[in-house]
Amino acid sequence: MDEKNRESRSSDVRIVADTTVVVSPDQVSTSVGEEAVILGAQAGQYFGLSEVGARIWALLQTAQPVTELCAQICAEYDVQADTCERDVIALLEELHAKGLIDVRPASGAG
Repeated sequence: MDEKNRESRSSDVRIVADTTVVVSPDQVSTSVGEEAVILGAQAGQYFGLSEVGARIWALLQTAQPVTELCAQICAEYDVQADTCERDVIALLEELHAKGLIDVRPASGAG
């Protein structure tokens, strides 16, 4: 299991639309108003997310493909689908690099 988790955080994993993402068990988070504060166990650092980032974080509590995550954000916020996907993937890559989310590569990737 540890090897699988290490593999899911490998820097060679690319996040794309059909990649499945979920919060890592190696973190603790809480809501503060409309924002989220996350303590990453690996880095021992706190991270903050603004309102939209906090909503994405809340959705990440359940494993789902990036496409579903973006569809939900587009339904809740006034954002174009292509812009949403680009921005969500950028956030997910940052969270993944900090060990805050686990990633399952898209089918057929690798």
